[in-house]
Amino acid sequence: MNHSIFSSDAPHPEASSLTAFAENQLNRDAEHRDEESVQRALSKEGTHILAFARDRLVLKHDGQVLDPLFARYELQELDPDWEAAVLLGYRKTGEPRLAVPVRINADDLASHYKPADMRSLWRDFLLEGEILGEAAQGVSLIRWNSDNRFCGRCGSVMESRIGGYKRVCTGCEHMIFPRTDPVVIMLTVDEEKNLCLLGRSHHFAPGMYSCLAGFVEPGETIENAVRRETHEESGIQVGRVRYHASQPWPMPHSLMIGCYAEAKSTEIQIDATELDDCRWFTPEETLEMLDRVSASGNTSPPKGAIAHRLMRDWVEWKR
Repeated sequence: MNHSIFSSDAPHPEASSLTAFAENQLNRDAEHRDEESVQRALSKEGTHILAFARDRLVLKHDGQVLDPLFARYELQELDPDWEAAVLLGYRKTGEPRLAVPVRINADDLASHYKPADMRSLWRDFLLEGEILGEAAQGVSLIRWNSDNRFCGRCGSVMESRIGGYKRVCTGCEHMIFPRTDPVVIMLTVDEEKNLCLLGRSHHFAPGMYSCLAGFVEPGETIENAVRRETHEESGIQVGRVRYHASQPWPMPHSLMIGCYAEAKSTEIQIDATELDDCRWFTPEETLEMLDRVSASGNTSPPKGAIAHRLMRDWVEWKR
């Protein structure tokens, strides 16, 4: 019997776990955060800290080994801003893990340090697994706190509270909490012709095609955001929408929501302001791009990207 991808969770029951930045296993202990959380964690033996020079993680390196973890005393030459420290959570061993911004500019770091942004940490395999997910959590929270130093209502200074997970205005007492921006990313599929829809953004590397994507707007469901963004960028009408996977995307604090979308039309009408190209691909063409063996020179986003996951799972799903 020929089953539809829209009526199954195949080929993975939880594909999110196969994406980059998704393996963070820290116990965030949210219900116990208070004004003393950071100081208690810093005073505990074995605490380790992730240091950030703006949006770049600072790595210690001796020419061979890269180490992202600092003890408190190791941070002194980086001029840490302890008032802006964030308690990320606790490892299974009970070890606290914190994120701390440093005041020294990334370009002024000594030679035994290496600053790296989140994209480089992932694509260049500088970090993997749980620590990469912890770094993603850290950079998102450091950036959110930095971007909200002043109240959006009255303009007064805002102070960090409960370990970096709340900011309170010193003037009008307005409270804000960390934000996550939802983004839908979808592989639109023509099941009858066995084709998938991929596009090229103007800023992509030459030859790279990926799933279409866009921000969820206020008052909009995920499904309707998939339908709207697909139609706006490609002119394709979408019917059924099936959630497949999600991915934390710390550039700076988005959540990618990966879906399969059922194509109800086939004629592409490109929005040239959004896309450089958009076309239908066969499973064979898609697999060649994923495996970097396409004769056309076309490629897909690298392994770990949720677009790569959507494409590969569509190709490898056993119908």
